[in-house]
Amino acid sequence: MKSCHTSTKPIYTPVRSAPAERAGGDISGVEALAISGNGPSLVPVIGEPAFDEQGPSEPRLALPAAAALLWLDRRAQAESVRVSAIMGAPVDPGFFLPKILWIKNNDTALYEKTKYFLSCPEYLVYALTGEARTVFPSQGFDRWYWNDAALDKAGLDHAKFPPFISPGETIGNLLPAVVRRFGFSGEVPVIAGGPDFFASILGAGAVHPGEACDRSGTSEGINVCTAERIMDTRLMSYGHPVKPYWNLSGIISTTGKAIVWARELLTINAEPFENFFCLAASADRAGVPVFLPYLAGERAPIWDPHARGVFWGLSLSSGRAELARSVAEGICFAIRDVITVMEECGAEVRELRVSGHPGESDFLNQLKADITGRDVLVPVVGDAELVGLAALGAAARGHYGSAGEAAAAMVKIRRVYHGDEKKAHLYEGLFAEYRGLYRALKQGFA
Repeated sequence: MKSCHTSTKPIYTPVRSAPAERAGGDISGVEALAISGNGPSLVPVIGEPAFDEQGPSEPRLALPAAAALLWLDRRAQAESVRVSAIMGAPVDPGFFLPKILWIKNNDTALYEKTKYFLSCPEYLVYALTGEARTVFPSQGFDRWYWNDAALDKAGLDHAKFPPFISPGETIGNLLPAVVRRFGFSGEVPVIAGGPDFFASILGAGAVHPGEACDRSGTSEGINVCTAERIMDTRLMSYGHPVKPYWNLSGIISTTGKAIVWARELLTINAEPFENFFCLAASADRAGVPVFLPYLAGERAPIWDPHARGVFWGLSLSSGRAELARSVAEGICFAIRDVITVMEECGAEVRELRVSGHPGESDFLNQLKADITGRDVLVPVVGDAELVGLAALGAAARGHYGSAGEAAAAMVKIRRVYHGDEKKAHLYEGLFAEYRGLYRALKQGFA
């Protein structure tokens, strides 16, 4: 993980050609841009956006900033304890306030010269529009963001925290220089998309109670729509993109990241991604250990920054294929763990609608269905975040009455995976072993 004080130089984005030139089409009719991205990665922004149309070799968009503290960054553990006390509920070290407080405590010079603390997509929006805003996803997110009282108690400068705005609202227009360079026509509004998971919920069509979005990528977010708000400290609860519903969420820190790690470990990282799953599918069941995918601590449902990855039950029959399958199964057990907690506190999870690159794997989708016992639905457009942004943008421009209405019209399902009932007993026992393993090792992680 990069240190936040490795660089405070301007970040330059070369603008090599207009999108119209690359795509071979006319973008003059584009009505708006909707932007979202990963969170809670934190960017300490040092200066203001500038568009150099006469750059030394090509036009450049520049916005000085220090290196981002990624969502995986868990260094702010002491600050997490303090912020949790301020907010009256647990706040993981990966969230915004602990990281900002860590910068103040450990790099005072950077803290003092930071103009704004932004997420990655908010940084991009600021660069394109000159308008700094914090996108507050929905009601119920107070614990993971901030308010004036919390900033006062933490001793943080209010001026470094831009005003809140909600997903679907217009932040501002593209800077005139950006419009000219890219070939847009007239004023182009930029619409707040919010965090990636928020847009993905819409783009997966998980807009009715019992429908869950499985947003898979480097990490994994399981978000189920509920009719009423359900509160449990093991999970996150906040307003759903479609009112009056609520969203119950569990975030797993290293799922796709665990696959990338395993590909490098097994020296197949130069091969096509699907080869990892082909290797896993060839495993001898008897040699597959149980894997805890806690390679950078874990968020839901255990919220333990000290947790670590574990292969349990290795034997002489555990080869490359068995380790690959163990990692894939461990990811699915983590998903089932979140679903189990959701059901323990009263939620219904009827199905998983997958999004992201891992959702392209037939093997992994079937494994998720087998281990969780839920149907796994794959939308026609695999990147649900983009579809969700389209829904937010279309609603904001008045083409639909709401983002939920837009999502219902846009999302189509291309395939459904059903769990294999013959494997249910096997995975029931392995899942119990998975849950018991963390409980048995927990004290050793601290």
